[in-house]
Amino acid sequence: MPVFRLSELPIFPPAHLAEQGLIAVGGDLSSQRLIAAYTAGIFPWYNEGEPIWWHSPEERFVLEPTRIHVPRSLEKILRRGDYEIRFDTAFAEVIRKCAGRPRPGQKGTWITRAMQHAYITLHELGIAHSAEAWKDGVLVGGLYGVSLGDMYFGESMFAEAPDASKCAFVTLVRWLTASGVQLIDSQVHTEHLERFGAEEWPRERYLARLAELINAPTRTGKWVVSAPTRRS
Repeated sequence: MPVFRLSELPIFPPAHLAEQGLIAVGGDLSSQRLIAAYTAGIFPWYNEGEPIWWHSPEERFVLEPTRIHVPRSLEKILRRGDYEIRFDTAFAEVIRKCAGRPRPGQKGTWITRAMQHAYITLHELGIAHSAEAWKDGVLVGGLYGVSLGDMYFGESMFAEAPDASKCAFVTLVRWLTASGVQLIDSQVHTEHLERFGAEEWPRERYLARLAELINAPTRTGKWVVSAPTRRS
């Protein structure tokens, strides 16, 4: 099957037409296009200096929030309160730290300056959110992603202290559960999330579930750790 070249309009071909995960090339990173992509089960992934490549993998790595597995050792750290967990207080710093995180076997980062700017804009629109771990007033771990309907699309995480990003992640997942979010999409397999109970779904199953969940009201605006809400 061909790779589709995108026009100036923020529209995408059906995600199930992707061959080996790649569906389209080109376009831009406008908020309208990114929202259209996530709604269709597609996401951008490319390196600096390349055109924008859009993907819909044959296998999607997801976590149902109510099925999260938290190791006892991590539960103890959470109860002890080793880190202060906040939401949406340092989104730009979180994404910059994610971009600067070394990745084994990779040079540079796929979180380009253009990607950073695009997701910061989504955050300003109340659609992208960060979960942050703080220690003595210093940001030491966190993650960011996009929330639409009853979905949360995780993008990246970083840690500069032991278990910091894990604590932020578990706190976020529990908040999402209380808020009524039903599926977390981490896009591709990672051993890190597999330990929490994430699993691979065939694209057909993922797209069917996405279609059920994406049109629910989106929880826009700044999120607060202590005040989950089913709708905002």
